[in-house]
Amino acid sequence: MSYNTFGHMFRVTTWGESHGPALGCTVDGCPPGVAINEEMLQHWMDQRKPGGSKYVTQRREADAVRILSGVFEGRTTGTSIQLMIENTDQRSKDYGEIAQSFRPGHADITYHQKYGLRDYRGGGRSSARETAARVAAGGVARAVLADLVPGLRIRGAMVQMGTLRTDRRDWDTVRDNPLWCPDPDAVADWEAALDALRKEHDSVGAVIEINAAGVPAGLGAPVYAKLDTDLAAAMMSINAVKGVEIGEGMAAATLRGSENADEIRMGPDGPVYGSNHAGGILGGISTGQELVVRFAVKPTSSILTPRKTIRVDGTETEIITKGRHDPCVGIRAVPVGEAMMACVILDHLLLDRAQTAGVRGAIGG
Repeated sequence: MSYNTFGHMFRVTTWGESHGPALGCTVDGCPPGVAINEEMLQHWMDQRKPGGSKYVTQRREADAVRILSGVFEGRTTGTSIQLMIENTDQRSKDYGEIAQSFRPGHADITYHQKYGLRDYRGGGRSSARETAARVAAGGVARAVLADLVPGLRIRGAMVQMGTLRTDRRDWDTVRDNPLWCPDPDAVADWEAALDALRKEHDSVGAVIEINAAGVPAGLGAPVYAKLDTDLAAAMMSINAVKGVEIGEGMAAATLRGSENADEIRMGPDGPVYGSNHAGGILGGISTGQELVVRFAVKPTSSILTPRKTIRVDGTETEIITKGRHDPCVGIRAVPVGEAMMACVILDHLLLDRAQTAGVRGAIGG
């Protein structure tokens, strides 16, 4: 079995490598009749593509997505949707010197140990370039969600870069700066810190927050199809992610029960919560509040600073990773996290429709 697919009813299978001719995905389970075209999907692709600023890899890819199947006259047919993104700016020669050496912090050594061979050109299948296909699939999911749940809004931001962090969430300004920072007053300091790191040939990690507002109550199921379980798995599957938390997350361990439990009142339109420490999910099922997910990405391992490693023959050596790499992979992880959130929400929405047909338990009069 090859593990290249995620989702239950809305299923996405990605394919392709960083330096192959193309990469893409097959999306299955998309309802028929949804308006989709390449321009709609390209809007999301452009937010993730490389070369957008000096703070990301300077690999120049248009990331132009093509729809090969599953859409007729601008609407989904209900059959599988095939999406393809061609690779046009590979520099495989940049990786010739590491063909026999394992880059510290990369999947080189584990791929070799598991499969007995590896595509050393940019990491092949383990490259973050694979996430372009996820963003394309997320564009499909967003189009379906716009039809099924009008008003649902997914948004993300980089809320911490190294030791620099912000608690401000000015969502309207996130896309006004190249770092996806939700605090306009912090952008200059963050950019200066990243400029210094680039000059030192080093990199830094980050924390990304993804929020979803307007999510209906009742999505998810106990025990093995919890909404937060699938959200955590989706975010953890993104390259370089080393930790995921929902709502208060790890900080919940510092709270008392009287502080952490979100109090409930009855509002004019249903339950109203006094806080959202749970991140919009209780017992694996959405409450109707905003979903809040954060994930931590490690510093980019591809740096020009010499690092000790070993070769395939077991001899010790020193390595410098040449090529074009992100000094902070968290920047371009934001649209990837948004895409994964969209795919998981749609998947659970379709699961709920199949099981309950949208019937909900009554509360109040």
